[in-house]
Amino acid sequence: MAPGAPGTTSPTTVRAHPQPPGRDSLRCVVADVETRPVGSDDLADLAVVFDSQRTTRHCWCMAFCATRTQFAAGWFGGGNRRRFKAMTLTGTTPMGILASVAEKPVGWCACGPRSRYVPATSPRNPVLAGRPRDEDESVWLLPCLFVRDGHRGQGVTYALILAAVDLARREGAVAIEGWPVAGSDRTSADAFLGREKAFEDLGFSCVDRPGPDRVVMRRDLRG
Repeated sequence: MAPGAPGTTSPTTVRAHPQPPGRDSLRCVVADVETRPVGSDDLADLAVVFDSQRTTRHCWCMAFCATRTQFAAGWFGGGNRRRFKAMTLTGTTPMGILASVAEKPVGWCACGPRSRYVPATSPRNPVLAGRPRDEDESVWLLPCLFVRDGHRGQGVTYALILAAVDLARREGAVAIEGWPVAGSDRTSADAFLGREKAFEDLGFSCVDRPGPDRVVMRRDLRG
């Protein structure tokens, strides 16, 4: 495969480390977390993560990669999984990052050029409606995060975000953005979007607050 093709990047391990001074909210990684970009050869491992919960089992992170009708039609019968697989085979960049602990898949984050996430960049979506459309190819979006029960609160989310930043940089993105829940509400139904503080701790800055519950966070990758 050519360099940069999905699945060709070597795994990265985030080692256990203490919290940095002055960053009390940054969770400590209590176990080695190995991350790797997801390609077509990783679907079985990714299924271990998605099959652990009913919603992810049917979703396969296609909510922002398909129309509402396509997503609903794919909810049962494996349609969303097949769409995900097709995108890993035809896309030029990985679909996201898989995290493992002790060789067991435990977490996932979606990431890629904003142009991949058509419903997210639609003019009808108020969250990203104000973002410059001429950046949709050069700026990446991290729209979704998921960590399995039993592995939450251990820094896996931080490892996934850092791996997404690294992948975006290697793929030539000029910046990467997230659209997490504003504040620190841990009970929000939109927790799969991530939380503002996690992005802030990892070098992202707020560039927009489209509503009281959402914030657009951005990390510049130039220079």
